[in-house]
Formats: sequence, C-alpha cells, structure tokens
Amino acid sequence: MSACQSCGACCAAYRVQFSVYELDDAGGTVPAAMTEPVNGATSRMQGTGEVPIRCVALTGTVGQSVGCSIYLQRAAPCRELTEGSYACNKARARHGLPALGEGLPV
Repeated sequence: MSACQSCGACCAAYRVQFSVYELDDAGGTVPAAMTEPVNGATSRMQGTGEVPIRCVALTGTVGQSVGCSIYLQRAAPCRELTEGSYACNKARARHGLPALGEGLPV
C-alpha cells in the first residue's frame, strides 16, 4: 500500500489550480462539477481555495486512511506531486506527520 493511502496531507495543504482545458466539459478528465473558476484560463478544485484547505475529492481522514474520489481523472498538479518529494513532506509536516524517506528536508 502506498503511503499516500494513509496520508492525504497534500490534498489538505495545497491550492489545486490548473488549466480549464483539463475540465471534462472542455475535453479533459477533471469533473467540472467539482471545481470553481479562478479566471478565464484557470480552475481549481473546490475546497482548495479557502482555509482550512480540503479538496472536495479527498475521502477519509488525513493521516489515517484516505482516497481520491477522482483519482484516475485528477488534475496535473495532483499527478505531478510525488510521494516523498519536498512538497509531500512539507504537507505532511503541516499535519504533524513525519517526513517520508531519509534525509529529506521539510
């Protein structure tokens, strides 16, 4: 099992903004109903534009057991964030979770 499935910190730490061309109603895969407009060229996942941050697609409890209800349709920023990366460990630190990997700065 991936550490991501027991974490979810990134989904509750970052604003998830991406091109409107990723929306399903524009030919992409991200469900438009789960997003909000930022401007004419950019959308973001609902729940990531306010504090406390929590993406509308995040299911479960951060730090215990989580999932993404649109995992196969998720936006580019979500696909690009990798387990154990600096951004991952920064999000984990925000939620009081230990860093993944050895010697990774937080």
